[in-house]
Amino acid sequence: MPSDTLSLLEANAPPNPLELFAQWYLAAQAAQILEPSAMTLATATADGQPSARMVLMRGFDERGFTFYTNYLSRKAGELAQNPRVALVFHWPQLERQVRIEGGVEKVSVAESDAYFRSRPFGHKLGAHASDQSEVIASRQVLEDRLNELLKRFHENDDVPRPEHWGGYRVLPRTIEFWQGQANRLHDRLRYQRIDGGWKLDRLGP
Repeated sequence: MPSDTLSLLEANAPPNPLELFAQWYLAAQAAQILEPSAMTLATATADGQPSARMVLMRGFDERGFTFYTNYLSRKAGELAQNPRVALVFHWPQLERQVRIEGGVEKVSVAESDAYFRSRPFGHKLGAHASDQSEVIASRQVLEDRLNELLKRFHENDDVPRPEHWGGYRVLPRTIEFWQGQANRLHDRLRYQRIDGGWKLDRLGP
């Protein structure tokens, strides 16, 4: 169990949850947790059928939490129908979770272009090769598409971002921090966005 120094107390909680998230995220990186940016992304169809998958957070700031994907994928289709999501970060070595709920918007074309340029060469080609969430006949289909792309592009080429690939930003309305404690009496602090600010409450474990 975590020591008392990891207690999550209102007196030590900053007024802005993004500041606390930044502290926890840095701690997860320092603990050398594998993929500290990994988060569960839960979406739902217009009639409420949920689905969830792991994605990687590629940035966060006062506006929200950013990830990138294929705009023709299942998740993108659900986001178009129902632009409300939930995220969960889980860092078990620190006995910590962060739960986030809110709306979602596409990031700007400039942001998507800039991030795409920063990706490894193979990842850029993969974005072109994969019709994400679509049925394909075999693995060989992907390999053949990749080989065709390797004939067109070389390592130092400026590979263009596909129009169907880009980023989303989750706009948080609720952020909950969970810290494991002894006897299952865990700490849970919930921030809710109200009137442009944040309201802080403690929840029962």
